[in-house]
This record gives sequence, C-alpha cells and structure tokens, in this order.
Amino acid sequence: MHPLQCVLQVQRSLGWGPLASVSWLSLRMCRAHSSLSSTTCPSPERQENGAPKDFSSRLAAGPTFQHFLKSASAPQEKLSSEVEDPPPYLTMDELLGRQRKVYLETYGCQMNVNDTEIAWSILQKSGYLRTSNLQEADVILLVTCSIREKAEQTIWNRLHQLKALKTRRPRSRVPLRIGILGCMAERLKEEILNREKMVDVLAGPDAYRDLPRLLAIAESGQQAANVLLSLDETYADVMPVQTSPSATSAFVSIMRGCDNMCSYCIVPFTRGRERSRPVASILEEVKKLSDSPGFLAVMTLLGQNVNSFRDNSEVQFNNVVSTNLSRGFTTNYKAKQGGLRFAHLLDQVSRVDPEMRIRFTSPHPKDFPDEVLQLIHERDNICKQIHLPAQSGSSRVLEAMRRGYSREAYVELVHHIRESIPGVSLSSDFIAGFCGETEEDHVQTVSLLREVQYNMGFLFAYSMRQKTRAYHRLKDDVPEEVKLRRLEELITVFREEATKANQISVGCTQLVLVEGLSKRSATDLCGRNDGNLKVIFPDAEMEDVNNPGLRVRAQPGDYVLVKITSASSQTLRGHVLCRTTLKDSSENC
Repeated sequence: MHPLQCVLQVQRSLGWGPLASVSWLSLRMCRAHSSLSSTTCPSPERQENGAPKDFSSRLAAGPTFQHFLKSASAPQEKLSSEVEDPPPYLTMDELLGRQRKVYLETYGCQMNVNDTEIAWSILQKSGYLRTSNLQEADVILLVTCSIREKAEQTIWNRLHQLKALKTRRPRSRVPLRIGILGCMAERLKEEILNREKMVDVLAGPDAYRDLPRLLAIAESGQQAANVLLSLDETYADVMPVQTSPSATSAFVSIMRGCDNMCSYCIVPFTRGRERSRPVASILEEVKKLSDSPGFLAVMTLLGQNVNSFRDNSEVQFNNVVSTNLSRGFTTNYKAKQGGLRFAHLLDQVSRVDPEMRIRFTSPHPKDFPDEVLQLIHERDNICKQIHLPAQSGSSRVLEAMRRGYSREAYVELVHHIRESIPGVSLSSDFIAGFCGETEEDHVQTVSLLREVQYNMGFLFAYSMRQKTRAYHRLKDDVPEEVKLRRLEELITVFREEATKANQISVGCTQLVLVEGLSKRSATDLCGRNDGNLKVIFPDAEMEDVNNPGLRVRAQPGDYVLVKITSASSQTLRGHVLCRTTLKDSSENC
C-alpha cells in the first residue's frame, strides 16, 4: 500500500482531520529520519542518468507505513535550527533556500514581531535571502494574529491582494509561494488551505523549525502544513535576527503559551500550553543584544503571561516552594511548584546593563507577589510601569470570564502596587460587551476606570472566538450596536481620566529616552518616559551632563531630562534641559 494511503486509512479509523494526521505523521518521519538506518529509510533513488527522480516518484519509493509506526514509538530529538539530514523524500539541496528571496509581513502583538525574527533566523540559516520589496519576493510569509475577528479579516483581505500578484507572476520566474504563519494558521488550519487555494504553506507558532521542509514541499507544487502544538518548544537555541538593527529597543521572548484558560481567550488554543525558556538562554540573548553595534536602550521581556515565568530546566531549583499569588487571586490550574521564578529572571536581566531600560508584557494580575514589586521599586533601570489587565469592572462578569479575581481584589492590588512603587504608571485592557454583560455591569466598568485613573489603556469590543469556553458554554447575546456604544463610552471615560492622571506630571522633570523625530513636526523630537508615555519636545541644543560646557542635540538612544509643560490623555509635552544617563538622571542640570 502507498504510504499516503496508509495515512488516510489511519485518519479515517481514528477520526483525525486530514491536516492533523498528515502533519503529525510527516513531521514524525522527518524527525525520525536521522536515527533510522539506510536500510529502513532508503535515500532518494536516481534515474539511470544520475538525476534525481521527481517528487512523486521519490515519495512512492519512500518509507512504508511500518516506518511511521516504528518512529512513533522511538524517542524523538528536538529539531535544531541548523539544517539536518533531509527526510527520505527530499534531497539536501531541496531543503536549502538557494538564495530565494523571502518577504515577511507581521500582524498583531509584539510576540508576533519576535516570532518573525525567529522564523527569519531559521530561514536565513537554510540559505534564504530577505527582501523588503514585495515584487521581487519568491516567498511571502504572513505572521498572523487571531485574537479578534477583525485581525483575521485583515489577513483574508491581504490574501486577496496577493492572489493577483501570484497570478501575474511571469512563467520565466520561480513560482511565487505564499505561507500563513502563527495564530491564524493554528486556529483555522485546513480552512485556510481549502478557502484560499493560493496558500502553499501553513505553520503554527510551534512549527517554525519546520519551515525549510514545508517550503521544499511547496516547491514541488504541493500544499504543506504543520500545525502541531508543543509542550516544550521555546526556540531557546534559536537566536532571533533583529528586524530593525538600528532600533533602540528589542523584544526578547521568555515564555510561550498560556495556562489561564480565560473563557474569552483563544491564546491557549493557538499558542498552546505555558512553558518557559531557560534563564541561561534568555541571559545569553540579552547580553548579545546589549553588546551588539549601536545603542540598545530598551529591552522588553515578552510572554502571554510573562510574570508567571517558571524555569524548571535547572534541577536544583525544582523543589523550591511556589511563589504566592497576589492576595485574593486564584488560578484555573493546579498550583505549580519549584523552578526559577520571574523575580529571579528580572533581577538577572536588570544587571546585564544598568543603562538599559527593562520592560515586560503582558502580565496577569495574579502574579505580582511582593518580591516582584520590591524589585521594580529598587532597580533604576526596571521601568516603573505595570500593565494590569482588568478586562471588566464587574465581579459577576469577571467570574464568567474566569479571571480568578473579584473587582475588590483587583482594586486592593492596585492600591498595594501604588504603595509599593510610588509614581508607578498603570495601563490596562478592557472588553466591552462580553457574554451576558448588563448595563449595570458596564456601569461598574466605567466606575473602575474613574477610580483607578489609568495612564494608558487598550479597549476592545468583545469578539467571540471558536474553541474558547465562552463559545461552548456562553451566549454572545450583547447586540453589536450595544457593544460599540459601550466601547465608545469606555474610551471617552478612559481619556478623561488619563488626562487627569497625566496632568500630575506638569511641572515635573522626567527622564526621556529619545526615539527620533516627531511624526507631526520636523522641529520636534519624540521619546518615552519611564511610564512608557510619549513625550514631545523641541529639537534644541542642550548641555551634556557628562561633558560640562559641551552643547549637543539629542539623538535616538539618548537619555534627556525634559520639564513637562502640558499633558493630554496620550502625550506629554515639554522643553529639554540636558542630556544625561540613567545613572546620573537624579542629578540637577
């Protein structure tokens, strides 16, 4: 029997979908090849003239169904980002990029920005070239978001645009291949391949190591997919290639996935279970970025639930008692023990470069024990800004969302944070119109915005996602026009209260990291303060604290002291006093 016929027979008997079964078995075969002898996995046969047979012939001459069964029971070694021995149906040459040009397009959160850098690092080592010109690309890869319906619709619209580009491709050139990577690929799987026949490659967030193989299969004219989620993939050994080497900031992924299972959230189903990178791997990346050419001024630690970080790779720390949660908070999963926690990682990262600001996102309110708050307060280079997603101001809605806290517990935490970190800047997320939300629930959310007075906020209308607990157990019963009306009310109140909160800074002197020219004025510079608020000030000469008498103009990456003269809900304005450093910023100019 043909091996692919065996695959289809198994999928029917076990009830697997076609994409899941083929992906699983083909990936198993690919990973197991290096451990099989030449007698069990024969090399691709050649024609009499020495040329390799076509793809279909080599596939037919490949391993039988018994090889799949053998490899499934054998221990599997994790793929490295280096090019390994090819699977039996591909030659080494076919796995290499052969200088084909890749165009990468990123949508969604900072995690997707980091995923783009990981995917490019893997492809670069396989011989692909990067291009910023869509017209000259041989491969177009979209790193996608699936958190809301609008995010997915953006990708569908983009695919329609790319379809025309693919159709116009001259026959004299290499056929254009298009791939969907990330969360949307993981959520929709074969629907993308079936709905848009022009998509050649599908890779979930844990399958980027497999991109060279998937693209090699696509070169033969076949669609290729790997949407397997992993319990241990963190890409710890893959050094991301920074997409903007001249930038003053960088993102470092410290963990992947999420175990919180909030009822509205698709992340656990698109990015899998929570797992953390080893501390040693993270510190190695941070040090390399700090030592790289240019001046790296901001390092942001990334994760779906970054402050629940737990490195269990070092055995001697695996029996450590678990850190307590914030008071009044619970989890939807069994308490976890041992491992190096977020406070340890934050401490180590902040020691790499005292002149480099450290930020982190996104956290969950439950994971702010006192040791984390104390460390943020003590270290000058850990930004005094905390993202504290509330999602709702109603305890009843929070319970339906499975957030693990009440409104009262959340407000108590806010007060505790402000007592522990004087002058801290707070930001939050809110969802308008969640399942069953009443007008009274909405009013309670409005009152929370007024009570806390966040400096920054991210507000959205609820978007039902398939696979989530809300999809299976709740009803999306708030009319769309009501959701939008409530969202507009939340935005209006947020802006009013943020303006009040930001006006406290008027008359104060703040340390600002310069990012570049203001988008609205060629005579103004733009930067961000410790609380991550945008600060606009005139591009004028100033004194350099470390070189008395020297007059300079600020450059991207410089720290400057700015006296704030006005504030709005999103921006501060002021005039520059001097150029300084993090260490010397407390001194008067």
